[in-house]
Amino acid sequence: MFETLSDRLTSVFSSLRSKGRLSDADIDATCREIRIALLEADVALPVVKDFVARVKERARGAEVSGALNPAQQVVKIVNDELIEILGGETRRLRYAKTPPTVVMLAGLQGSGKTTLAGKLAKWLRDQGHAPLLVAADLQRPNAVQQLSVVAERAGVAVYAPEPGNGVGDPVAVARQSIDHARRQQHDIVIVDTAGRLGIDQELMRQAADIRDAVTPDEVLFVVDAMIGQDAVSTAQAFMDGVGFDGVVLTKLDGDARGGAALSVRHVTGRPIMFASTGEKLEDFDAFHPDRMAGRILDMGDILTLIEQAQKTFDEQQAAKMAEKLVAGDGFTLDDFLEQMMMVRKMGPIKNLLGMMPGMGQMRDQLNQVDDRDLDRVAAIIRSMTPGERQDPKIINGSRRARIAGGSGVSVTEVNNLVIRFFEAQKMMKRMSQGMGIPGMPGGRGKAQKAQKAKKGRRVSGDPRKAGLPKAGAGAGGGDEATPPRGGVLGNLQLPPGFDPSKLKLPGQN
Repeated sequence: MFETLSDRLTSVFSSLRSKGRLSDADIDATCREIRIALLEADVALPVVKDFVARVKERARGAEVSGALNPAQQVVKIVNDELIEILGGETRRLRYAKTPPTVVMLAGLQGSGKTTLAGKLAKWLRDQGHAPLLVAADLQRPNAVQQLSVVAERAGVAVYAPEPGNGVGDPVAVARQSIDHARRQQHDIVIVDTAGRLGIDQELMRQAADIRDAVTPDEVLFVVDAMIGQDAVSTAQAFMDGVGFDGVVLTKLDGDARGGAALSVRHVTGRPIMFASTGEKLEDFDAFHPDRMAGRILDMGDILTLIEQAQKTFDEQQAAKMAEKLVAGDGFTLDDFLEQMMMVRKMGPIKNLLGMMPGMGQMRDQLNQVDDRDLDRVAAIIRSMTPGERQDPKIINGSRRARIAGGSGVSVTEVNNLVIRFFEAQKMMKRMSQGMGIPGMPGGRGKAQKAQKAKKGRRVSGDPRKAGLPKAGAGAGGGDEATPPRGGVLGNLQLPPGFDPSKLKLPGQN
């Protein structure tokens, strides 16, 4: 969504890094480029003027003139202003003191309200709530049926007493849903209202009547992030006609310029609370202004990446894998497949890599990343026998041909996978041994101690000295070099009268 804006701002700041001191001309040129970048991103003109004015004022202040690195200070100023224009702090849902908490969704038709209702319900269910979806959109064809399907996919309940398609009173349905939620012990009610193709008085009056009937704790305005400048006028019209407490941006994964995200909050004064970034029900989360600003400026979004990993990776499985690596039991292809599938559940690999700092400069390479490569790897591993997964060294030429045929790939791809796995196995083995780094858990220090304990005292290779006791342990308590009783053969007793000179050894006549 913000690729164009991110690329322009990154190029602007790269030209500043070579300057040890910024003049007024440099600041003016930088602000002019920032203004052009924002306008190209379809940000509303009043928003651009205010943003550039604040950046220019701060850039000419003492925080830049006295900084050791003025260019980095300007980047920090732009980052701070982006965070401010996006809302400052993350805005959370307000819950009612006495359940249920009522959340009303409003917006234009086609903005994605019905799908977003399911996403919000699933997001709340994952946090331990029991939401109820209410089908109050009785005008759009099949809107009630769509909400029922979305509710089933999200694993939540739905209240749809009317068939819709122009039949039923949406205000009465919304009012009755509150009592139904109390009886069924739902702590959150999400009301999906009707939309229109344009702003009209009928839409506003119906939305206002539903608002008065249910007295919602939160009214969320759902806006399509791809409609550009129209988002500002639409948001202002809803603000005047119905009023809302927060904004939800949908279709942030689109290829539009994304100026709506930077304009709506500034114009309406209402914060962006949630963002939808895909078609799946899981592609939904709270909106964090600081993280979004970091993405725009190509600083990455490590916190979101960590949160997604915590949601996906099971703690018990991770602990089990860590214990296995430390114990040195070996890293098998089954483990490799398990870890790869966990990463796959986190979302598209391109999006995950895009959260890393500096990845904006590698956008062409990221566009070439194909998640189907992971699916082919999984198919190759699943085409192996359990024995081959445990010990890939047994995979010979005939086995590789069979695996390639079973997974629908070439033998070369199977060879490449096995080679990459052996490299990963070596790396895991070094990690399990601590790689020689003090303080790291691993088996190297334990192995060395065990080896020393096994060695014990040093024993000579001379068989004549193998039976020698330790110092002070001889028969007479004397020196260690003193042979024990019985001569150099230890405690072996020779027969009386034995003469070694009479033995016929090899080489004697």
